[in-house]
Amino acid sequence: MVARLVIAAPSSGAGKTTVATGLMAAFTAAGLAVSPHKVGPDYIDPGYHALATGRPGRNLDAYLCGTELVAPLFRHGAGDCELAVVEGVMGLFDGAADQGELASTAQVAKLLRAPVVLVVDASSQSRSVAALVHGFASWDPEVRIGGVILNKVATDRHEHLLREALGGSGVPVLGVLRRAAEVATPSRHLGLVPVAERQAEAVDAVASMAEQVRAGCDLDGLLALARSAPPLHAQAWEPVFGAGPHAGDAAASSATGAGAVRPVVAVAGGAAFTFSYAEHVELLRAAGAEVVAFDPLRDEQLPEGTRGVVIGGGFPEVYAPELSANEPLRKAVAELARSGAPVAAECAGLLYLARSLDGRPMCGVLDADARMSGRLTLGYREAVAVSDSPLAAAGTRLRGHEFHRTVLEPGAGPVPAWGMVRPERRVEGFVQQGVHASYLHTHWASRPEVAARFVAACAQ
Repeated sequence: MVARLVIAAPSSGAGKTTVATGLMAAFTAAGLAVSPHKVGPDYIDPGYHALATGRPGRNLDAYLCGTELVAPLFRHGAGDCELAVVEGVMGLFDGAADQGELASTAQVAKLLRAPVVLVVDASSQSRSVAALVHGFASWDPEVRIGGVILNKVATDRHEHLLREALGGSGVPVLGVLRRAAEVATPSRHLGLVPVAERQAEAVDAVASMAEQVRAGCDLDGLLALARSAPPLHAQAWEPVFGAGPHAGDAAASSATGAGAVRPVVAVAGGAAFTFSYAEHVELLRAAGAEVVAFDPLRDEQLPEGTRGVVIGGGFPEVYAPELSANEPLRKAVAELARSGAPVAAECAGLLYLARSLDGRPMCGVLDADARMSGRLTLGYREAVAVSDSPLAAAGTRLRGHEFHRTVLEPGAGPVPAWGMVRPERRVEGFVQQGVHASYLHTHWASRPEVAARFVAACAQ
């Protein structure tokens, strides 16, 4: 069974990403096959994890996918690895609003039967650190705090005071990291800047994280803690249809069965469209698609033979001038959409299909205009498909996540994509011909029939 650690903290900003990414890179450099994971719907941290390990960063989200899929998805990603490092989200016990422990790092740690390493920002405390660690270690007896890493420690004297305070806590100190601005990664309106936008700098940042972790952490002790995790009795999730938890409808993929031509599904990538779950491409391929990536910033045409397009999230607002300037591709996307071919767009994809973004022409598929705003829209959602589309049959219920600082006017078309039922009731998005466009980010592992339905529509 794969050894595993969950890297958590009392709150956001304590240094989880630095520690988790640094550990992944340090253990990978030591010759271990390391599987990287992130709790929650975050798309950006997994990019740094992938850079550190050479493997796809994978999300574990008990809200989007259901608690029953957390361990199977973990096993899917970590199956051939010796060690898995799971970076938590927010504070250890923080999860979906008004949902108790649901989607919290603590819940995921329990579902994985994994020991937790608590990263503490010690910059403004000394003896009080013991009370803080004691509180977190005793709050939920089912969560095993196996060690603590002290971050942002100022001096040798400061370290001595912290270690002395924790001496009788029963929680070993497995690392002490000094303040190090060189490992900081730049942020903007939706968090860290993605790896795809700063590849060379990101490589240097990950190397700095690994060096800081090697210098300040007890890697042998951390590995021993990871290997102390008990057996995890769960079957690995597979991108297949018709069997297993949340499996898809086998009939939905019949159009791509034996002897059928594999339809080309073009998936947007590049610096402007970096938000995607690894399982989406795996599901598209399992459903019979030939998946081909394209970059709307650079490619002037869709891949040859494209029968459908998937445009995920990202930062089109940052690249609006470049996206707008690529008029040949905008026209190609618009022509494909108007032909009735399936097009699935989430958040950034929705903005790209709009008539304009911050006054700059976009694809013009949707009769709507987008602009940046000062308001952050953030949170988990429950939704029901309002009408049939290539992505979902009317009445399909699923959970999603919104995360954006843009506004689309109007926010829904004559035929909306989703009827939101939680936390508030409203309609949102657009369904027209083969287009399904929405602000809602979804994780298809929870409903594999979404991918099967989309590919089947592409094959018709």
